[in-house]
Amino acid sequence: MIAGALIMGACGEKSPYIPDEPIVPVTPPTPDDPTPPQEEPPTEGPTNADLEAWSAPTYADYYRNIASWDQRHNWNLANVHDPSVVKGPDGYYYMYQTDASFGNAHDGHGHFHCRRSKDLVRWEYLGATMPSLPDWVIPKLNEIRKEMGVPEKNPNINEFGYWAPVVRKVKDGLYRMYYSIVCPGYIDGENTWGERAFIGLMENSDPANNDGWVDKGYVITNASDKGLNFKVKPNDWGNCYYRYNAIDPTYIINQEGEHWLIYGSWHSGFAALQVDPETGKPSIDTKPWGTLAEIAQYGTRIYTRENNNRWQGSEGPEIIYRDGYYYLFMAYDGLDVPYNTRVVRSTNVDGPYIGQDGRNVSNGGDAYPIVTHPYKFKGHTGWVGISHCGVFDDGEGNWYFTSQGRLPANVNGDQYSNAIMMGHVRAIRWTKDGWPLVMPERYAAVPKVPISEEELIGQWEHIDLSYSYAKMKESTMMTLEADHTVSNGAMKGKTWSYDANESVLTIGDIDLYLARECDWEASPRTHTIVYAGLGNRTTYWGKKAK
Repeated sequence: MIAGALIMGACGEKSPYIPDEPIVPVTPPTPDDPTPPQEEPPTEGPTNADLEAWSAPTYADYYRNIASWDQRHNWNLANVHDPSVVKGPDGYYYMYQTDASFGNAHDGHGHFHCRRSKDLVRWEYLGATMPSLPDWVIPKLNEIRKEMGVPEKNPNINEFGYWAPVVRKVKDGLYRMYYSIVCPGYIDGENTWGERAFIGLMENSDPANNDGWVDKGYVITNASDKGLNFKVKPNDWGNCYYRYNAIDPTYIINQEGEHWLIYGSWHSGFAALQVDPETGKPSIDTKPWGTLAEIAQYGTRIYTRENNNRWQGSEGPEIIYRDGYYYLFMAYDGLDVPYNTRVVRSTNVDGPYIGQDGRNVSNGGDAYPIVTHPYKFKGHTGWVGISHCGVFDDGEGNWYFTSQGRLPANVNGDQYSNAIMMGHVRAIRWTKDGWPLVMPERYAAVPKVPISEEELIGQWEHIDLSYSYAKMKESTMMTLEADHTVSNGAMKGKTWSYDANESVLTIGDIDLYLARECDWEASPRTHTIVYAGLGNRTTYWGKKAK
């Protein structure tokens, strides 16, 4: 912190500063004033003046008018899908993503696009990190096809899919990006199961050099425990050919210094696979088909939503470590509307993973708690398709959640508005039991001025975020009275208390963790107070109504 400097941050908010004012001599006491005047203690942290000086982001959620490629420098967080964020040595946060955009505006301009931000609010578009399909992909595909006894092929390079990168710092001067490439077509004609996917690897010494990503080639592919019995019809979902689908990688160095790749999507669940720290690749000396025992080298299954169902709505694993636990976040259901996020945890990177309700989900079962879900506060269309997340910290104990968010269909009369993919960044608070709570409003660098009890009295919008497939959970009104009772709404009749030191509002037996965030639904946007909390298989979101 620099004395005398007013440091401007996101959207013009002012950080605390030390004024360059001259020291004023203390006036000696007089006989009529025997007590020397006391100096005011210095103010620590943001003040109400900082809060009032803060300005809300002004960019629109409905961004169709700037969705095209020639408007990319105006995108900010428009056209974001499956984001992964890493902090660089220059203090920038770098965000990478699946190849997806409204109207496929990115087509023909490279793959795994990147943008960066210093404040997590204003983002600068940087462009693609991979110029074209890597040279190894088609030869590797045909190598496997030849071993399987099916004809080699030369797919159209414009039909490959580029999905779900994850980027991590390995050490100073080394960053790794694991990425997915999905091959087009079918294994052996239209009446057989779809072609395989690959996970590949790129490395960079510094993410600030967006052209500095060097491809390191093949890492892993889909593995099947059905041998060469691949003539499964492509719509026979529950009987699909592959056990593990080689997309949606996530990567972590555990507390013992081991390097682990976790991957998988739908099919039979997620696999955890140890990789070599020097190469970032596994040592596999068996074909990607055979019996279950023969493909064991492709990983240990650490999560499945439903045993004996090979087509289950879970994908996009993301793993982090915090305070003794490995947290495994995942996306549930279809991405257009029902997408929602769950999290489980384990003391070991390869499981078993346990939900908040005590269930061992490595053996199968729905994961709890819910982290995000389609929702709607008053004054807005609401958001759906909120999942496939990246989770990251700033190195100072503050954690963040990022994902896409989609608008519902027919917003502004636009039948394609559900293809809007706005990048969301949200702060995370952690419960006293160590579970992550994602805030209901997007992060906008609102100054963290302490929240007083008096501010809590009044009207709140409350959302019961319990699971409801493809249904947007809408807010209802709730009133906190000055006598510490709740006078209306879902918690009517309960009493409330407030721990100002921890910023935790307790209603009945539910702890609600507070934060100052932007009220994105207000017009004009302003700051407000929000909460998130956990009950039994239920997540609660809320915000103070203005």
